[in-house]
Amino acid sequence: MLSSKRPAIFLSMAVLLSSLTACSNSPASKNLEQSLAADPALQNNPTVFGQTKNQGISTTPTVQLPQDFPKEIPIYPNATLQEIKPDNNSENSEPKTITRWQSSDPSNFITSFYRNQFQNKNWQILQQPKDDIEGTFEVKQNNLFLKVTIQPKSVTNTTSNQAQTATELLIEYLPNKIAINQPTINQPNLNQNLNQNSSEIPQPGDPQFIGPIIPNANVVQQPVIPTNTSEPQEFSDLNQAPPEWRKQIQDLATLGVLSIEPDKTKPNSNSTNNQFQPNQIITRREYARWLVAANNAMYANNPAKQIRLASANDQPAFRDVLPKDPDFSAIQGLAEAGLIPSSLTGDTTAVLFRPDAPLTREQLLLWKVPLDTRQALPVANLEAVKQTWGFQDTEKIDPKALRAILADFQSAEQSNIRRVFGYTTLFQPKKAVTRAEAGAALSYFGIQSEGISATEALKLKS
Repeated sequence: MLSSKRPAIFLSMAVLLSSLTACSNSPASKNLEQSLAADPALQNNPTVFGQTKNQGISTTPTVQLPQDFPKEIPIYPNATLQEIKPDNNSENSEPKTITRWQSSDPSNFITSFYRNQFQNKNWQILQQPKDDIEGTFEVKQNNLFLKVTIQPKSVTNTTSNQAQTATELLIEYLPNKIAINQPTINQPNLNQNLNQNSSEIPQPGDPQFIGPIIPNANVVQQPVIPTNTSEPQEFSDLNQAPPEWRKQIQDLATLGVLSIEPDKTKPNSNSTNNQFQPNQIITRREYARWLVAANNAMYANNPAKQIRLASANDQPAFRDVLPKDPDFSAIQGLAEAGLIPSSLTGDTTAVLFRPDAPLTREQLLLWKVPLDTRQALPVANLEAVKQTWGFQDTEKIDPKALRAILADFQSAEQSNIRRVFGYTTLFQPKKAVTRAEAGAALSYFGIQSEGISATEALKLKS
């Protein structure tokens, strides 16, 4: 069948070629010729068939830091440099440099990182964010002025591999070679807020000063020694605490548990503040310090129940609590014991401790209850917690804290929730804890059938 059609096919082709030859100058033949011609772009840019154009080739050059970028400026590890540009609108004789960065990490991680870096590396902090969500740091060190702006961003037109949120960083600085040539008093700063007389900027000794004090470069820095927690403390304002907690807080103070940081309003002060400030919000670092001290004081005669303090040679569990931190031994000790979430417990998201952030109710329970039960926490879910406690806001509780809250229910009247927060149908897990509430929680360790109070520990010590 096929062989019989071949003469007809050849005849058709011959007729077509004859037509094209005969009408080579006609408009129709020229259009047909152009449609069949090779793409001239392929002659200059040959492409492998089936391959997407520019596939595997980066069209955006990698942004590199300038060679004069000061090494003193801390760079967030998980941030990518996006842009570098001089600020030609600067009032200084030389423009400051602006670098723009982007990170997929939450803004509170980044804020905590920079707060820790500036405090631990002797930067003079002139301004800092009011919370961990967003804001601006303005700092100075050795005539180097630095401004770090942290702002969470929502990513639009996201792809399948792109995070839905991001954090933008703006790092603005005056290079050393520029700043050094300027006077040390009334220096032009990074914005108009700092173009004021140095007398208007809080200095050491001013209650508004938030430090730290820049040390003399010729003085050898000694390691920070943690506040002694074994000496009894006396507070003059315990009458401001709820009456039912005053005796318990006083017993903890007598045990030397409630150490208070040195008075920051007095430069180079080594004396402790005799104000307990019971209604002040407690930070995570303070509670960690008190928790370790209270547990070890309660079980002073039982080494098996004490928390071992970490040494300066231990590998830090958190990027923002390093060995030179005054509370490193306590915070690292809790991490080493598995009592707080960290990379040591397999929690890859707990890379920062955020020591100066407020302690929340759910965190108080999460850290304290394992020291009460001295056994593995039960399996828990939202329904189990809702049925036992009857909280209306159970859905707001962090899943990590559910097990501790469920276990606390087994202690009945000696549970932390009942002793500290009383009868309530709203747990408010994200609400900040006061110093008085933290003291009330730490005044008793154990379950309903077996435990020890601060009063009993004080009698044993006597």
